[in-house]
Amino acid sequence: MQPRLVWYLALKDLRLFLRDRTALFFFVAFPFIFIIIFNNILSGVGGEDSRLTFHLATREAEGLSHQLIAALETADEAELGPGEPVFIWEEDADEARRKVEAGQIAGFLEFPADFTEGLMMGYGTELRVVADPEAFNTRAALNGLARSLAARLGAQQVVTSSAVGLLVEQGITTGRMPNIATVIARPLSGPPTSLDRSLISYVVDKVGEVEAEQPSNFVIPGYLVMFVFFAAALSAEAIVRERRNHTLERLLASSVKRPTIIAGIYLGTATKGLVQIAIFWAVGILAFRIDLGIAPAAVIILSLLMVLMSAAYGVMLATLAKTERSAGSIGVLSALIMAPLGGCWWPLFITPRWMQSLALVTPHGWATTGFNKLMLFGADFASAVPQMVALAVFAAIFGTVAVLRFRTAAS
Repeated sequence: MQPRLVWYLALKDLRLFLRDRTALFFFVAFPFIFIIIFNNILSGVGGEDSRLTFHLATREAEGLSHQLIAALETADEAELGPGEPVFIWEEDADEARRKVEAGQIAGFLEFPADFTEGLMMGYGTELRVVADPEAFNTRAALNGLARSLAARLGAQQVVTSSAVGLLVEQGITTGRMPNIATVIARPLSGPPTSLDRSLISYVVDKVGEVEAEQPSNFVIPGYLVMFVFFAAALSAEAIVRERRNHTLERLLASSVKRPTIIAGIYLGTATKGLVQIAIFWAVGILAFRIDLGIAPAAVIILSLLMVLMSAAYGVMLATLAKTERSAGSIGVLSALIMAPLGGCWWPLFITPRWMQSLALVTPHGWATTGFNKLMLFGADFASAVPQMVALAVFAAIFGTVAVLRFRTAAS
């Protein structure tokens, strides 16, 4: 290895890149046109004060479950205060289940056919949460509602049993037994009264307004990943051109060793990527006020690994392509396929699970997932380590293929 010549070769590629105004515009200025457009389009998204919607159904023909649902059911959403949930009565439990299976609703809370009898007879009953397995938030909310109902009804049952005991004791003492059946049965008939409604209550405290997520926190990292990879992939075209022009052979003839040529080309490609990410993050922080999260060092390391991986891919592509046209075509095609698949155009966490799984075959998917963890969800350094390792593995694979297949002469 000849370190001094490696730097000369790398600086030569960097100077050519900086002198090429078209390349500078396309790989540095052009991405910010997309960033500005999508940042404005997505501005305010996520700031809506969306309400929780609970669907309720019962298998009882009549009884306490009907009164509970009637007391909870939202009559007029316009009369609700900020943040108050909406309760919808599904008349048919089987039909509600079919809606969940069809994806029309995320889930519902089901009261069993023996709900009233179980409470009155004291042997208990069971509430059932029916939810789509992927609807995590809905399932958690329904579980919380079911626990709340169970706790309040359980407490009411204890109070009722104690009251009945006191009434019986009073009847034995005074010789005047009250009508216990009337006391127990009263809540099971007639419209719900204010006393019935007080069995289930909730309080909503709203502290401040819902803040929308900063769109640039996922737009800028996505386009950074896309255009850094794009530039490195297209650099394969220049490497193939130098090989076909016998430039690399002349370097060998002038005593430059093969490993030095490979290292110089790789370092030159990586240096162009470093220029790109430096500009991306500088503009992102100064102009778009992006938040690097609680672990900025992890964001920087992910960016550097993305550059190293992209440079390795560009050199590898140059060893596989035989002509400049094929190198350019494969570079553009691979960049445009992996960018949307890997979450550069939209956050992966809003895509279906199968697409999130498919994204793992691309380095873009690992990079954008790492950036989203750090910059959107407030993850710490350790949480992004798997993504760092994955990018390092991709870089090692691409680099190994590039070294093994590198040739200086056109075949």
